[in-house]
Amino acid sequence: MRRLRQLADRTPATRERYVDLLRALAITMVVLGHWGVTVIGYDRAGRPSGHSALGDLPWAWPLTWVAQVMPVFFLVGGYANAASLAARRRRMRQLQLGASGAAPRPGAVCGTATGWLIDRSARLVRPTTALLVVLAAGAAVATLRGADPTQVRTVVWFATIPLWFLVAYLVVVPLTPPMYALHRRFGLAVPVVLVGLVALGDLGRIWGPPGLATGNYLFGWLAVHQLGFAWCDSRTQGRSGDESAVPADAEPRGLRRRRLPLSRTAGTALLTGGLVALVLLTVVGPYPVAMLNVPGERLNNTAPPSLALLAVATAQLGLILLLREPAGRWLRRRGPWQAVIAVNAVVLTVFLWHLTAAVLLVGLLDALGALPTPPVGSAAWWGWRIPWLLALAVVLAALVAVFGAIEARTRRPPETGPAREGARRLRTALAVLGYAGLVAGLLLNSLTPKTAPEPLGLPAPALVAYLAGAGVLRLLRSGWGSRG
Repeated sequence: MRRLRQLADRTPATRERYVDLLRALAITMVVLGHWGVTVIGYDRAGRPSGHSALGDLPWAWPLTWVAQVMPVFFLVGGYANAASLAARRRRMRQLQLGASGAAPRPGAVCGTATGWLIDRSARLVRPTTALLVVLAAGAAVATLRGADPTQVRTVVWFATIPLWFLVAYLVVVPLTPPMYALHRRFGLAVPVVLVGLVALGDLGRIWGPPGLATGNYLFGWLAVHQLGFAWCDSRTQGRSGDESAVPADAEPRGLRRRRLPLSRTAGTALLTGGLVALVLLTVVGPYPVAMLNVPGERLNNTAPPSLALLAVATAQLGLILLLREPAGRWLRRRGPWQAVIAVNAVVLTVFLWHLTAAVLLVGLLDALGALPTPPVGSAAWWGWRIPWLLALAVVLAALVAVFGAIEARTRRPPETGPAREGARRLRTALAVLGYAGLVAGLLLNSLTPKTAPEPLGLPAPALVAYLAGAGVLRLLRSGWGSRG
């Protein structure tokens, strides 16, 4: 508690605390949503199995308009990435001016972006690596003790469902420097173009094969991420003494087109427009009402992101703007802000391990012969929801107590001065390869069927690719090659 009080007292007055609250709320809602809709039963072989209850509860589909909060996470991710990238550029500019007294070299921006990518990877990679290593080790032990590799894979597949989100985010993060440059040049026109590309992808999968919309995995999340840039500009531009989002030597024309309107009028317009578009697209149009996957539906609004999901994102952004001022006043109180700091310190750990908590609890209850399997929608099923959530929270709290320190203790490496041209190019190439290894490993795991016989629970090539990428980024964070 003392540490939390210190962090709360040191929070700059200019920090947008609302962004941190939204991140914490988004992850909390994801966790509760996954736990709440999970149906536990037994397969034909008498082994525990699970699936989503949404297919049996069509009346609950409109509730997913609120429960689907991945757009919120990409929105606040865009805000945080823009703020941290610009702040690093400002620090590097100060280092360069202090070292030479001259203007920054033409290649300085590239070097700054590379350093930012390397540093940014730590908070994402360390907790994820811990999850994968632990799951692979546990799967190896189970296999050596005679467990069926197919069943081992099924359990690990369920535990790694959250990693599909990281695949998208680990693509968006390295694209932040060039996409932020586009934002500074063209402003809100960039997400408009991206939404148009999503619409073209949707037309392709509606009238043709689903693969025609594969690009929407990138275009949809980038569109929401770009809005985070615009929000960051709206918060920082023109504020005395704060230029964290926009370097003073790069002030572009058309500043207004880069800002996200933050007024209540704008919030009302976005909320209303998003809801109207959502009703037209789902009730009248061809899109499913549910914003989460429902077995049997031809279209999936999230895989890849659809126009309907972007309409949800628009409505959610409007609601966020409407609640921004009262939430900001509430967060000025020490108690609420300390709670937000505490959750954000382990927010990725909570997200990564919440389904592992479900696997452990189901396994324990099954071993004790006390696993309830009431029919979906029955009184017994609803009555089991509260004790189920509480038990899961206890298991997850234990996991966070063990693994949360890996995330909470992640620190940004000290700044280094400008590197030589050859060293900078090498670090940039290795950083790109590192991120590519992470994405390839996680993507291969997501694409591997849950019934594939995998003795390690994860495909061996996926594990090797991920660990290789993580190792390269760890080597770069240690300062290797920073001075040529």
